[in-house]
Amino acid sequence: VQLQASGGGLAQPGGSLRLSCVTSGLTSKYYAIGWFRQAPGKEREGVSCINNSDDSTYYTNSVKGRFDVSRDNAQSTVSLQMDSLKPEDTAVYFCAARLWDIVTDTTRYPYWGRGTLVTVSS
Repeated sequence: VQLQASGGGLAQPGGSLRLSCVTSGLTSKYYAIGWFRQAPGKEREGVSCINNSDDSTYYTNSVKGRFDVSRDNAQSTVSLQMDSLKPEDTAVYFCAARLWDIVTDTTRYPYWGRGTLVTVSS
């Protein structure tokens, strides 16, 4: 299984960015894709997840109403639309995959892509 995240960059506070995670090698329909982020000096945290089999989603409280996760199976892509960005959203963002259900524990995701840096600053 391989994942590749892209779409990071510099945005102004209040601006938007769209991250994409292209996956390959996931042969089961029962899997979850998670977006995680790690700011300098902080632990990696779960931001949002989506379950491929039932489209259930998860958002951490700090991004609810601002971020939206979606999937396009035809393109093997999971996207994270990030609106109303805040400086505290600055971090390296990672996508990860696991079989079965959504969890936010990073240790339960065996497959990880390389991160993409998001910087929110004026």
